[in-house]
Amino acid sequence: MPKNLLLLAGDGIGPEIMDEVKKIISWLNSNKNLELNVTEELAGGVSYDKHKTPLTDDVLYKAMDSDAVLLGAVGGPKYDQLEFSKRPERALLRLRKELRLFANLRPAICFSELVSASSLKPEIVSDLDIMIVRELTGGIYFGEPRGVEPIANGEKRGINTHVYTSKEIIRVAKVAFDLAKKRNKKVTSAEKSNVMEAGMLWKEEVQKFYDENKNYKDVELSHMLADNCAMQLVRNPKQFDVIVTDNLFGDMLSDEAAMLTGSLGMLPSASLSEKDKNGRIRSMYEPCHGSAPDIAGQGIANPLAMILSFAMALKYSLDLDGVADEIDSAVKAVLKDGLRTPDIMEDGKRKVSTSEMGSAIIDKLK
Repeated sequence: MPKNLLLLAGDGIGPEIMDEVKKIISWLNSNKNLELNVTEELAGGVSYDKHKTPLTDDVLYKAMDSDAVLLGAVGGPKYDQLEFSKRPERALLRLRKELRLFANLRPAICFSELVSASSLKPEIVSDLDIMIVRELTGGIYFGEPRGVEPIANGEKRGINTHVYTSKEIIRVAKVAFDLAKKRNKKVTSAEKSNVMEAGMLWKEEVQKFYDENKNYKDVELSHMLADNCAMQLVRNPKQFDVIVTDNLFGDMLSDEAAMLTGSLGMLPSASLSEKDKNGRIRSMYEPCHGSAPDIAGQGIANPLAMILSFAMALKYSLDLDGVADEIDSAVKAVLKDGLRTPDIMEDGKRKVSTSEMGSAIIDKLK
């Protein structure tokens, strides 16, 4: 059955890294008899340049009708002076909101071939494999009231509200436990229950969900304060398997975990919705790195995070686990062969361009 993919290359290096995914999709359609139908549209700054909005309603509707959305990167200095609602990043936030993407999956994997790229000792990070599950639609980023208001003596006050409901906590906890059952059967829930009432509720609801669902009895659950979790990620990251946390802490912890691996250019992510009444899950996949406008157009961007994000789409949205595993293996193989884009270049390795790296992945798939 054909699968429909919406490709939003976006800004900066987005088009360059998306081109490599398009090459792989074309090869898979021709050689693996897949039926992956691709539609390409604008999002982010390029959409603002043409339509004066970072995301048109038409593109949003296409995203909602797609089996998976692949996003490159959005943003850049040329858009920094735009009003908040027009900035490229609003495309990403609107997609997350309208597609109801509540669970963000951020793997932090340290390939043994790249262990020297990490700032930590090799024995601490070699073969690291963590999955951070971040709640994506609640918390302080979306809570009300919010805003900036004048107060006495000419000063201003900025207000953001951290709020979570039981349902929001339980549904993201379920994602974490389901993932842990397929991994190393360990979940760490991170919050600030010592100083935040919303953190107390988070801890209570995660524990209650675990206690009441006996099909997770083979999974170990522990609770950890988010600041301690940040410290432990640097001290002993291999103690973790799946970390589940809220929007704010997930934003920070996932970036910290990403840098344990040495390069954001290597790390993919997935954002998933709940199943609708037809059993369908909406989804969006994107690399963890930004648009890197300083190197855009030079052919030196690392496409591997985008390619690995596509592999996650094959696994979580398209039920093509076998093909996803082949792509993951191909990435490991090219790294073992010593191919490196400039961001992960080491002495004694062979520097390759964005396009050469993508072509090398296809060679390994053959």
